Parts: sequence; C-alpha cells; structure tokens
Amino acid sequence: MLAAALLAPAARATVYPLPPEGAALFGSVEHTVTAYEDTLIDLGRRYSLGYEEIRRVNPGVDPWLPGEGTAILLPGQRILPSGPREGIVVNLPEHRLYYYPKPKKGESPVVYTYPVSIGKMDWKTPLGKTRISQKEKNPNWYPPASVRKEHAERGDPLPAVVPPGPDNPLGAYKMRLAFGGGSYLIHGTNNPAAVGMAITHGCIRMYPEDVEQLFAMVPVGTPVYLVNEPVKVAIVHGEVYMEVHPPVDAEGQVAPIDVNAFAALLDKALGPTRTAVHWDYALDMLKSGAGMPVLIGIQADDDAPGTAPPGA
Repeated sequence: MLAAALLAPAARATVYPLPPEGAALFGSVEHTVTAYEDTLIDLGRRYSLGYEEIRRVNPGVDPWLPGEGTAILLPGQRILPSGPREGIVVNLPEHRLYYYPKPKKGESPVVYTYPVSIGKMDWKTPLGKTRISQKEKNPNWYPPASVRKEHAERGDPLPAVVPPGPDNPLGAYKMRLAFGGGSYLIHGTNNPAAVGMAITHGCIRMYPEDVEQLFAMVPVGTPVYLVNEPVKVAIVHGEVYMEVHPPVDAEGQVAPIDVNAFAALLDKALGPTRTAVHWDYALDMLKSGAGMPVLIGIQADDDAPGTAPPGA
C-alpha cells in the first residue's frame, strides 16, 4: 500500500506522500464494523469522509441507525484531479478539497485531502482559478440580504451580524476567495453532519478540525482551482483505473449520469495511450458513480510510469 493516513485524536488526518509525476493513485480502501452508538455520519467524520461519499458505497445502510455490528466500507483510495499540483484544488462533483503545500528543503512533497460541502440549488459554487485573499479566525457572519430574505420567508429571521460562537455557520475559521466580489469563502461549520453535501450558499464548508488544520498551513495568496471533474483516470504500472462521481449541473446539484457523455470524458482522459479497456464493466461503473477507483483495463505499453498497484 502506497500510503496510510496518519491518526489524530478525533479523526483520521488525511496527509499522504504525493505520487510522482505521471502517477495519480494513492490511499487505500478500508473497512470497519459499527458499534452500537455509531452513525454513518459519525464514521464519515472519524475517517475524513463526507456524507455522500460514505453513503454511496454503503447502500442499504441507514445513515442514522446502521445497527451494531454492521460492516462499513471506507472509500479512502483516490485518484488525484488532473491539472496543477499546487495550492488548493476543489473538485466539485467529488465534494473534496486537495491541498499541495510547497515542500521545504529536504522534505518530500505531500497532499492533504478533505471532504467539503459545496453550493446548493440557486447558490452554485463557481468554477475557475482564484486565490486566498484573506484569512480570519473567529469571524463575524454578515448574512447577505438574499440569505436574510430566504430565512425570513421561512419564519427564521437572521440578525444583521452573527458573532463568533455556536450559532455562527462559518465556524471558527474563514478564508476568503478573491473572485465573486469576495463573497465566496472556505470556512468551518456549526453543522458538521452536512459536510459532503451540496447544501451551502456557494461557499466551501469543512469539518471544524479540518479547516483548523488547513487554515494554519495556507498562506494568503495561495492559488485555488475550482474544477468540475466527474471522471478521473490513473495509469498504474500499465493498469488503468477509473474513478467516477455523479456530475454536478449548472446549479451545483447532482445531475443524472449521461453514459454517452461520460464515455466521451473517459476517452478524453485516456488520451492517446493505447489501452485495452473492459468497456462493459467501465460503462457499469460510469452508471454507478460510486466514487471509488476501479481497474477497467490494461495499457499496451508496460513501461508506463506509475505507482505500485494496491496490494503490491
């Protein structure tokens, strides 16, 4: 196994050695068995997984009452998003953030990865490149007029300013993004059970312990890439792996899977490499959108660069 997550007192911290250029598969799939008091939401937070990603790979398990002794799959193996390995990359369909810190002299490069929430219907999280323009600990929350209107219509009026504390939905840390007039943030939450859903007003929401760790590492000016990559591909010692997440539509919501469009994305991701792909199996995996890397084929050139396959 290439990398194992480091243990933290309350949760599984997710820092991994960065795979070499040309390789992109890292982490491992794990399993656990529930105790009487466990919920799927508790386990997701404990193992740094979002709600949707742990729910999708455990179909039929009640998120709130899984029952004692239930076997739970923990999808901890991933393929890195394509594109730059610098700064912060948020892949919206995956509901996941990747941070590539600049290694200090003599250090090996690593990648941190965390589950996040993204924008809900009519409050979509934008795409593109930006940067961290400001950082603030224990921030006030100034609800925008549109958010105050939404709450007022529900009979839940908001004050003009929400001070730091348990009622502040920003949590204890916020990092402002440079685009959108500065209205988009990476921040914590006072509702960690919802991390991993499309539920925010366009911001990127993290578990409290995750945003605390990221806040301490990320300097102002760090580049941030917001991408929409539902199909990711990695070639590992000549083996072709694919990871598929349900696509995100123009409103930031999970959209139905268009198999033909996904097949075209897979073909594009494979590029000019000569591969023998088990297309029937690949199409089944495209339809499932389970979000775990699966072996779908073999590259003709056995000398292709890559990391060791799982179990090697």
